[in-house]
Amino acid sequence: TTNYDRLIEAGAELAGLHAQTLRSYDRLGLVSPGRSAGGGRRYSARDIALLREVQRLSQEEGVNLAGIKRII
Repeated sequence: TTNYDRLIEAGAELAGLHAQTLRSYDRLGLVSPGRSAGGGRRYSARDIALLREVQRLSQEEGVNLAGIKRII
């Protein structure tokens, strides 16, 4: 496991997401975490709150990812 994988896993755990889901959200630009000096992702409390809202909109409201991207 790389440092990148550990950072993704930590962010996913904090947001209550699967790591692969977090990677997808990141690729789609739904969240834009800061970067460490080494280039690793740094998820702020705001990022985690946003990820939870994305998950809520998706799961509870049935909004697709394109719709969520427009909302946020």
